[in-house]
Amino acid sequence: MKAQHRKRVEGQKTASTGMAAVVLFQLGGPDSPDAVEPFLFNLFMDPDIIDFQFLNSVRRPLARFFSRRRRGIVARHYDEIGGKSPILELTNRQAASLEAILRDRNIRATVFVAMRYWRPLTSDVVRSVRDGGFDRIVLLPLYPQYSKATTLSSTHEWTRQTTAIGLDLPTHLICCYPNHPLLIKAFVQQIEKTLKRFGQTPHEEVDLVFSAHGIPLSFIEAGDPYQLQIEETVHRVVDAGNWKSPHVLCYQSKVGRREWLGPSLSQTVRVLAQKGRKRLLVVPVAFVTEHIETLHEINIEVRAEAHELGIRQFEMMPALNDHPAFIRCLADLVEAQLHTSFSPASKCMKLWEEKPGRSEPVLCPWYPQ
Repeated sequence: MKAQHRKRVEGQKTASTGMAAVVLFQLGGPDSPDAVEPFLFNLFMDPDIIDFQFLNSVRRPLARFFSRRRRGIVARHYDEIGGKSPILELTNRQAASLEAILRDRNIRATVFVAMRYWRPLTSDVVRSVRDGGFDRIVLLPLYPQYSKATTLSSTHEWTRQTTAIGLDLPTHLICCYPNHPLLIKAFVQQIEKTLKRFGQTPHEEVDLVFSAHGIPLSFIEAGDPYQLQIEETVHRVVDAGNWKSPHVLCYQSKVGRREWLGPSLSQTVRVLAQKGRKRLLVVPVAFVTEHIETLHEINIEVRAEAHELGIRQFEMMPALNDHPAFIRCLADLVEAQLHTSFSPASKCMKLWEEKPGRSEPVLCPWYPQ
């Protein structure tokens, strides 16, 4: 984010009587079999998550090569969950629910969905915002825990596209909300609902397996606060739930040969099975919308592994999707941004931008620790 843009993000005035554009950032997913390869191409073209190191000068041909190489297996995975990603439909529901709550609170806002790697692309949303007569913008990533691979990537793309067409409006950025009380409430309620599938089984016999999308360890070593924020979310959820179930945190979706956050979900299931544990409830703690990582990786691949290892009952907590408490969480975040002259979330973003090589991670100061 350029210095001028950072300054504008920080120095917001009290909300006016005009119309706000609220932009939900999400990764996106293929909406048809033909979209798999271009979706992967856009993913591999992202310098914030795929580092080709000394080969960045030939990023485009490398992205083309890897997207063609991976399209077959990825397409088969999508075939097994209905032929496409459900993420756009579900995110649109979140957007509609959020807009309705804001309207009930007398906040004039239109909620847009901007996907990072597939339609509606950020460039399309930027043009819609430019032509919509808005007087301010709120950027709201659907990534509760901040990471360079998600929030920063989406923000960089937004800045590139707004700069390209000259969109220059006061912009508020919500960088993260890992411990928002309503986010925690939504997780607790979803876990409680899923625990009922175990019937009369004592909670002590059910392991809560919190699974988050992994990122390379090099990101963490450079100061990315993602791991700390994931741990913060898990701590708050477990504390609020007050269950007697043991719990563990693990990571999934590793890509490439670099060392990633661990232990992996598969390793965790294997260890629990070796300990004689028979009932698992997997909680997607970094995914607020169903997509291939939940519907296929957890609910098909890891479920099959678990059964082969002797796990008797394997359940997955549904993603938050448009859970009422989660939507109220988003509404509170937007309302707070529109009625404040200072954004600690923007300050958090500034810290990342100005000190990318720091050794100590910085948690977002949005909520007291």
